[in-house]
Amino acid sequence: MDESTALLTEQLRHANALLQAQIKTLDARLAHQQAMNQQRLAMLEEQIRDHETRIRTATEGVTQFKLFSGLASGGSGLMSMVALIKAFLGG
Repeated sequence: MDESTALLTEQLRHANALLQAQIKTLDARLAHQQAMNQQRLAMLEEQIRDHETRIRTATEGVTQFKLFSGLASGGSGLMSMVALIKAFLGG
């Protein structure tokens, strides 16, 4: 009985060691996965900020273009009216 008890104790110790090694492996994988997720999240947040900046810049450019285009169109329309009035008045 003493020999079987020693064998059983050794088997339990070995099983315990295997389980602890497996738990350490799982902890390492979990830590690695968390680090990867944090890195991905940081990259996505940076891409969102960059995208928002690009959209704002493009919107400002379009607004400025519309303003200058409207002013140029208004100026040419005004000059056309002046020319038309001048033509009617015989000048």
